[in-house]
Amino acid sequence: MFLLKKVFQLRDKASNAEEKPFLEHLEELRVAITRIVITLLITTIVSFTYRDTLMEILRKPINEVWDVHTDKKLPTDPLFDVDRWEQAKVQADVLATLPDSQQAFYLAQLSADQQRLMNLFIAYKSAMSLEQEKRQAFLTNNPAVRREDQAFLTELIEKKPDMMLGTKDRFRFMSTLNPTESFMLSMKLALYAGIVIAFPLLLAFILQFILPGLHAHEKKALYPALAVGFGLFLGGVLFAYYWILPNVLEFFYSYGESMGIANEWRIGYYLSFATQFTLIFGLCFELPVIVWVLVKVGLLNYELMSRTRSYAIVAIVIISAIVTPTPDAFTLMLLAAPMIVLYEMSIWLAWFDARRAKKREDEEEQRRMKSILEKDHAAPVAPDVMPDPYPTSHYADHDSYHDAYHDPMHQTEEGETEDVSDPISEPEPEKKAPDAEKNDPSRE
Repeated sequence: MFLLKKVFQLRDKASNAEEKPFLEHLEELRVAITRIVITLLITTIVSFTYRDTLMEILRKPINEVWDVHTDKKLPTDPLFDVDRWEQAKVQADVLATLPDSQQAFYLAQLSADQQRLMNLFIAYKSAMSLEQEKRQAFLTNNPAVRREDQAFLTELIEKKPDMMLGTKDRFRFMSTLNPTESFMLSMKLALYAGIVIAFPLLLAFILQFILPGLHAHEKKALYPALAVGFGLFLGGVLFAYYWILPNVLEFFYSYGESMGIANEWRIGYYLSFATQFTLIFGLCFELPVIVWVLVKVGLLNYELMSRTRSYAIVAIVIISAIVTPTPDAFTLMLLAAPMIVLYEMSIWLAWFDARRAKKREDEEEQRRMKSILEKDHAAPVAPDVMPDPYPTSHYADHDSYHDAYHDPMHQTEEGETEDVSDPISEPEPEKKAPDAEKNDPSRE
């Protein structure tokens, strides 16, 4: 519930609308979950039709583990090959079951290299059945072993490759614990394949729920983010499948063999381990996309991520220890190391994003200032004003300017006076009508 409330708060912060009530958030969550379930149902049904192909794909790391492990224990010579070694074990077993009358005829059907390798396997198996101090003497004094092959036999005794017939098949095909396990494993495998196929849509549904109210340009930016997210997820799955998973399996196989434990793994445990391992790597490779979303909504920035780098590394190691299907430190570091590298990449991505945003703001500010200056230069000029006949600079002070401007009889430099009053502005004497002039008492 606490995590759900945090997601709802993130939705409110990412949306430009007002804060929504809790029940409305739950309704939108129900719609998002319904879309995810329907999408997974469709992709799971489609993947179930290819269950045999999917099973072969997941068995490939097991075959590689056996081949790599066996190849390390064989002498470094073109005569020794993993497939030839398995074939020599079968041929030696068939030869031991044939009567003496048919053994010569059976050997005639084999090539010279096949006969040589089969004889080496028989001599090696015979020497391993003896006590350790008698093995070297048996190889040296055995008339059936050629001198040039004694070095090969000595190396075989030191490396001790598998000599039991059918061990590879038991390791590859494994076994089930109950009658319904095969069907349930097919359904589980189809579900995991459906998650991989439908991951872009699942990521889109999740982002649409977490980041509602996106603008048009933000929605356009969402599609490249989905493509990058799917690419990172697929890259994590392939990285785990082709490189990490075979190395982890070979490590556990060698570790168990060194302790004298037979590696007879169950198909159910192996499929659960392999699918969870690859999906966890795919999801952890989504770290840059998660950081990008948090940066866009304002919860993270470059300064905060750079300042708290040490705490983030500790958190990554703890998360890796929790999500890995095995509790060993080797698998933990195989997951934590790529996540730390991706976190450093996320810091640089946040820095580039902040730098680009700052550059965009500077360009907008420059355009705004340029438009203001262009408007100022394009402003209309005021019409010409009649120049002042008595400018202020002509007089020593303001008082002299005021007196000269308002005194109608202004004294010139030669001491003469001149009338500076405006004749136009002087009022004309009022003319009296003739009748009024006759009646004027002042004339009497």
